[in-house]
Amino acid sequence: MKAIITPSSMLNLDLPSGFIWGASTSSYQIEGATNQDGRGASVWDTFCKMKDRIANGQSGDEACDHYHRYGEDIRLLTELGIQAYRFSIAWPRVLPHGRGAPNEKGLDFYDRLIDGLLEVGIDPCICLYHWDLPQALADLGGWTNRDSRGWFADYAMLVARRYGDRVKRWATFNEQNVSTLCGFQWGWSPPLSTELSNYYKAVHHQNLAHGTGIDVLRSLVPNASLGVIHNCQPVFAQQYDIDHQPAVELMNTHWNQIFPDPQILGVYPASCISDIEPYIMAGDLSLICRPLDWFGLNYYGPLWAKIDPSCGLGFHFGAFPEGSRHSELNWSVDPEQFKQELLYIHHRYNLPIYVTENGCGSEKEQADDNGFVQDEHRLNYLQDHAVAMAEAVHEGADVRGYYVWSLLDNFEWNAGYQSRFGIVRVDFDTQRRTPKASARWYAELIEANRDEY
Repeated sequence: MKAIITPSSMLNLDLPSGFIWGASTSSYQIEGATNQDGRGASVWDTFCKMKDRIANGQSGDEACDHYHRYGEDIRLLTELGIQAYRFSIAWPRVLPHGRGAPNEKGLDFYDRLIDGLLEVGIDPCICLYHWDLPQALADLGGWTNRDSRGWFADYAMLVARRYGDRVKRWATFNEQNVSTLCGFQWGWSPPLSTELSNYYKAVHHQNLAHGTGIDVLRSLVPNASLGVIHNCQPVFAQQYDIDHQPAVELMNTHWNQIFPDPQILGVYPASCISDIEPYIMAGDLSLICRPLDWFGLNYYGPLWAKIDPSCGLGFHFGAFPEGSRHSELNWSVDPEQFKQELLYIHHRYNLPIYVTENGCGSEKEQADDNGFVQDEHRLNYLQDHAVAMAEAVHEGADVRGYYVWSLLDNFEWNAGYQSRFGIVRVDFDTQRRTPKASARWYAELIEANRDEY
């Protein structure tokens, strides 16, 4: 059965009973208050102080000021009819030094946020790690140090004991592929390493931390629903150039498989196992491969790979074919590939899927005098991907929920505030929030497909 688009742009997608509609954010991108109430420094606080690393010299010091304005943001979620909210805990906010004594004021903030969500019937979903490693742990080697598995387990234990009575849906990590490739191979983000040995150590130790974190959550959170969030994209050779075809397997291994395969299938991809073996100890793969309840998929568009001998892994991002669809950020767009990726993940990993991020960025949006943005480019992107998701479900993919990225315009990592992904505009001078056209559309979509769960 095909999805039906009504004249009012409301979509009747004929999705399974209990399907969840949500929105996602992350701690460093929205919270701000980086120097308040005992929060310690993260690697991104340090990175943002480096010259020429962030567009316009910006940082997440204030971001969306969600730390103080979370109540307003909960009201936005309620007004849009959003049923679930995925956010991350800032590790350095609750453990300023990454380990040791907890920070009660930081823990109290998430108590207030969680309680506020539950009071209005919104399901909180916690992601433990969205890239903001405490700087104190980075100084000890961070993810290149095998002890990081224990640091993460202790952090997970603190958070699970504090919030596990109220929060049942948890993810260990967000997009480990992005943080390790960009931070430990391509030198784009913390810790700016390009050493292959550091990359493989970080990959293996994050996998170990994931497995240990799952065991901690399973033991401490009654009736827990546990998963991990992966950014997975279909990969093609740059401009379909056969000379770059060898890069496709490389990128597929390191972007799409090096984390979910050991975590779910219990094996590393054959093409990289010899590189990781020096860091594997007896029993590691059984520690990594722990039972999961769902697979979190972050999807934006297909990737195009090129051979690049200057990179240690031998590949890099390539160009998409001329004339093909792309976003205002020049990201490749192909909703049909979203459908195919959902079907592929369903068959490969045999887990229920939650689309934990899907969205469209821009550096060109203009607000009117009332702060409203007519973001047709985003609305069309979301609508096309919602239809593609429904088609995947009708063809057998077990998709249980969809979280738009993002609720708010936010600090977009190296792009600072010049890239906007929110369905709600944020005026960063005044912190005023204004729902965009895409937010109105999303509210209609939810209303047309709402199912209490």
